[in-house]
Amino acid sequence: MESILLINDPVLNGTTEITFELPNEGSKLEFESEKIGLLGYLRSHLHNHDISIEVIVNESITSSRSFNDQDRYNRLHEINPNIELLRTTFGLDLNA
Repeated sequence: MESILLINDPVLNGTTEITFELPNEGSKLEFESEKIGLLGYLRSHLHNHDISIEVIVNESITSSRSFNDQDRYNRLHEINPNIELLRTTFGLDLNA
């Protein structure tokens, strides 16, 4: 389940609908088999019993996993450009 959830970020539509895109039908079937438990957890911990999850198969999705230190740094820099300030302030080097 964890590897499926790491494929793509879910999209929250309003306060009750979560849309999740998966790359193939096999991932969708595996996710659907565990969806009831996930919904139960979310509903109880968020105190929102109207939450639903819609799963969409989009075969054009590519996994954006980082493979080396530079790729990971570039991904973090996309998320938060202030990481460059942190790197220069503390003299951090990726090649060390």
